[in-house]
Amino acid sequence: MPRIIHFTEYGSPHVLRYQTLETPTPAVNEVLIRVRAIGLNRAESMWRQGSYVEPVNLPARLGYESAGVVTAVGADVKHVAVGDRVSTVPSFSLNDYGMYGEEVLAPAHAVVKLPNSVSFEQATAIWNVFITPYGALIETGLLKAGDVVLVPAASSSVGLGTLQVVRAAGGIAVALTRTRAKREQLLQAGASHVIVTDEEDLVEAVNRITEGRGADIVFEPVGGSTFPKLLQALRVGGTVFIYGALSEDVTPLPLLTVIAKTPVIRGYNLFGTTTDPERQRKATEYVFAGLKSGALHTVIAKTFTFDEMVEAHRELEKNLHLGRIVVTVN
Repeated sequence: MPRIIHFTEYGSPHVLRYQTLETPTPAVNEVLIRVRAIGLNRAESMWRQGSYVEPVNLPARLGYESAGVVTAVGADVKHVAVGDRVSTVPSFSLNDYGMYGEEVLAPAHAVVKLPNSVSFEQATAIWNVFITPYGALIETGLLKAGDVVLVPAASSSVGLGTLQVVRAAGGIAVALTRTRAKREQLLQAGASHVIVTDEEDLVEAVNRITEGRGADIVFEPVGGSTFPKLLQALRVGGTVFIYGALSEDVTPLPLLTVIAKTPVIRGYNLFGTTTDPERQRKATEYVFAGLKSGALHTVIAKTFTFDEMVEAHRELEKNLHLGRIVVTVN
């Protein structure tokens, strides 16, 4: 019988527990997947701690992105069949489905058939990574060739995806990182410039890069005490896209800077793109086309086995990796 991972209380990675279940039967609009790989997201760490945007119903499962082989389909499922290689797009509540398991049910709308050129491991490192910047910057039409985009937390999996999406669109990606250790890797990953925030003044560095104009866009997943500096580094009328809240600190809003810069401050939620069938189709086509052309590529930082999920979550929370942490399932 397959195992799944769940938790009955909030806390550090040690609260994750394995549970053996009978193989489930898919409902009319569900797909049963024998999982081969799972990609870890920071959202799942926040979910496990009870600090995500959505309240958690305990006991809870977790996991958005998995890849594997279809073993059964519901009566109304037509776009995939038994034996197909597939992956799951984040487009559902973790209160309803969880992809951390050896065999899992997924809603049919979240299941995408994989090209043979994309491995199971790669397939767990493409959706949140690329659809997040695609939805905010490309789907909206906001990003134009030549635009300067600041990318905080640039060594995260979404940060690396953003560098690639910006470069592919002809923009100038400026990676922000706290230490010099990842500088060369970020340049190789697609950054035109890297600002080491522990060593350089962020605003001065951006003004130097932009010849005093300021950045056009900030793609922000952190918040906290550095947010005012990001606003100061923005050009007049520039846009801040907030898609995460990794900092536990209060995020100040400097009103005089807002008055001076007249910024557009927007939120972005991946689900706005992935839960709409037509928008999801265009997004997945964009990602597959980018992978095929070489404009986009996956970056896998480290691989763990399914039995090492607790260790994988501990690694996730160290924030020392560059790229996606992947768990393989036999």
